[in-house]
Amino acid sequence: MGFLLVFIVFLVIAIFFLGKNVVRENNRKKIMKNPFPLEWENYLKENYTLFNKMPPELQHDMKNKIKFFLNEKNFFGCEGQEITDQIRVLIAAQACLLILNRETSYYPKLRSIFVYPTSYLAKRVSVNSGIVTEKFQVTLGESWGSGELVLAWDASVHGAKNMFDSRNVVYHEFAHQLDQEDGVADGAPILESRSSYASWARVLSQEFENLKRDKKRWRKTVMNKYGASNPAEFFAVASESFFEKPRQLKKKHPELYQELKHYYHTDPIGWMD
Repeated sequence: MGFLLVFIVFLVIAIFFLGKNVVRENNRKKIMKNPFPLEWENYLKENYTLFNKMPPELQHDMKNKIKFFLNEKNFFGCEGQEITDQIRVLIAAQACLLILNRETSYYPKLRSIFVYPTSYLAKRVSVNSGIVTEKFQVTLGESWGSGELVLAWDASVHGAKNMFDSRNVVYHEFAHQLDQEDGVADGAPILESRSSYASWARVLSQEFENLKRDKKRWRKTVMNKYGASNPAEFFAVASESFFEKPRQLKKKHPELYQELKHYYHTDPIGWMD
């Protein structure tokens, strides 16, 4: 009797998730048939510099992914920030840049995106020798493994317009989301094959150590020195540089560039002409 009960419970759970996936796929098919709104495309052309440099096939892929993304994620305004189509589309476009050219679950753990008008105070809790310390830090974004992501809108706009400063808070936080998909924020997102992890670990570990050394010695670097904080931050910072300073990154860090090029299935250098 006990075995039968367990079997029934598992069967119900399986049917529930199967039905949920069927509904999601049917919704995606309907969305695919809907044209991308002209006002959205015009807004991207006016406010997302990199979008204008992408080849038409990638623009098409991005527009489709934006439609799916916006259908599955919830946006919430904080501190009086109104959520408009412009906000949703511009954030979605930058998030979808990281998942172009591949089949994807569209950040499956992410449910909600909270948008502040500008930088905000975030509470940081640390434990040292059994002593818990709380402090507040001014920040532009956060990515939580529990399914939430936070962004400052003014920084998100700046990142979309300025594509050459290697600073983009949306790329940074969504790179964290990719990193967190396996349940651990460690700078190693889910890769295509087991054989890819050895090369990834070798290259990114060495580059992380190099950045820490360069930071300590006050050397000029292609990547933001904040990436020297820990491996998770290094991956997020390297991702920003990959899309915004690809030529410099490839010249100074060729192996790192190749790892990111393989992971992201894109080569931004070709868009920069």
